[in-house]
Amino acid sequence: MNMNKDLRFNTKAVHVGNKADPSTGAIIPPIYATSTYKQDGVDKHKGYDYSRAANPTREMHEKNIAALEHGNHGISFSTGMAATTALFQMFNAGDHFIISRNTYGGTFRVLDEVLKRHGFEFDFVDTRDLSKVEDQIKPNTKMVFIETPTNPLLEITDIKSLSKICKNNYLLFGVDNTFMSPYGQQPLELGADVVMHSSTKFIGGHSDLLGGILITKDNNLADQLYFIQKSAGATPSAFDCWLLLRSAKTLALRFQRQSDSAFVLAKWLESKNLNRVIYPGLESFPQFALAKQQQRTPDGQSIFGSIISIDLGSIEYRDSFLSKLKIFSLAESLGGVESLISNPFHMTHGSISDDRKLSMSITEGLIRISVGIEDIIDLRNDLEQAL
Repeated sequence: MNMNKDLRFNTKAVHVGNKADPSTGAIIPPIYATSTYKQDGVDKHKGYDYSRAANPTREMHEKNIAALEHGNHGISFSTGMAATTALFQMFNAGDHFIISRNTYGGTFRVLDEVLKRHGFEFDFVDTRDLSKVEDQIKPNTKMVFIETPTNPLLEITDIKSLSKICKNNYLLFGVDNTFMSPYGQQPLELGADVVMHSSTKFIGGHSDLLGGILITKDNNLADQLYFIQKSAGATPSAFDCWLLLRSAKTLALRFQRQSDSAFVLAKWLESKNLNRVIYPGLESFPQFALAKQQQRTPDGQSIFGSIISIDLGSIEYRDSFLSKLKIFSLAESLGGVESLISNPFHMTHGSISDDRKLSMSITEGLIRISVGIEDIIDLRNDLEQAL
C-alpha cells in the first residue's frame, strides 16, 4: 500500500510520518532535539550530519503535510513568511512576478520593501479577473503567486483556469492555501506547481507555534527549495515539527467544525443589517458559485472556511464592539481552536499604505473573525451582546 496515495485524508493525517519508535515501541515518535549527529567516519553517517540540513522529526512533518496536499515533497520553514521568502529566493534580479492585489500584509511588505531592493519586479493584480493577469505578463515574468481566498476580503481566484494560463506562458504557479488548509482546498490537484501554508494557522491549530511549509510534486523544484532551506537556514525546531505532527491528526475535525460554525454565524450576521458581511458561503457573495465548486473537502463536499469579515462602518462602533467581547480575543493570527478577532486596517495590513487599503475596501471599520471550535451558541451570544 502506498501510504501517500491509497489512504484517505484522516488516515494519512494520523499515520503518514507517524511511525512508532522501533527501539521502544512508543506509538508517538520521539522529538529528535539534536543539532548534530555522531558519524562513523569521514563521509560515513546514517543520513544525518547537521540538523539545519536534515532532522528526522522535521522530515516526518514534511512527509505528513505533503501527503495531505497530494504532493511528493514538503519543505518546511520557521514561519509562513520564511516559506514565502524562500520561494522567491529561487529567482534572479530583474525577474517579474504577478501577485494577488489583496495579499496578506506581511507578504506585501517583504515583496515591496525587501525583495524589490534585490531587483525583483512586482505587479499586484486583481486575480479574480484572469484577463488582468494575462495583461500583466511580460517577457521577464517568472511566477504568478496568489492567495485564494485572500486576507481579509476573501477574494477568490479560479485556480484551474489560472493554471492553464501559467502553463501556456511557461510560468511557475504558486498558491497560498493558508485560509483553506489541505482539508478545504487542494491547489496541486487543480494545477498549481507549489503550495504555501503558514502552518502557524490551521495546521498548527492551537496558537502555540510558528511554522511555514512549501509543497510540490516537482522534483526539480523541490531540489531547489531544499537547497534554499539548507543554505538560508530558516528551519523550524524539532519541537515545533513534533507539535505540527500532533496537530495535523485533528486538522479535518477542527477545520470542519470551524467552517460549519462560521457558515451559521455568517448567515446570522447577514441578518443584522451591517455595512458588509463577507463570507464565501453566502449566496450574496459575488463568487459564491466558484467558492462552492473550488473549495472542497477530500470527500468532495463544498466547504467555505472559518473566516468571516464584517464592516461596522464607524471607528466608534468598531471600538465599542471590540471592547464588549468576552469570548472572542482581539489578536492577530487565525485558525486556532479559540475564536479570534482583528482589525486588518491597523493589524495584519498595518504596513500597507492607507490609500492602497482603502482602494481595496479595507476600511478602519472592517473586522476579521476567525471562528474557533467553541459552542456556536456561546459565540453567537458574544457577538450579539457586542453588536
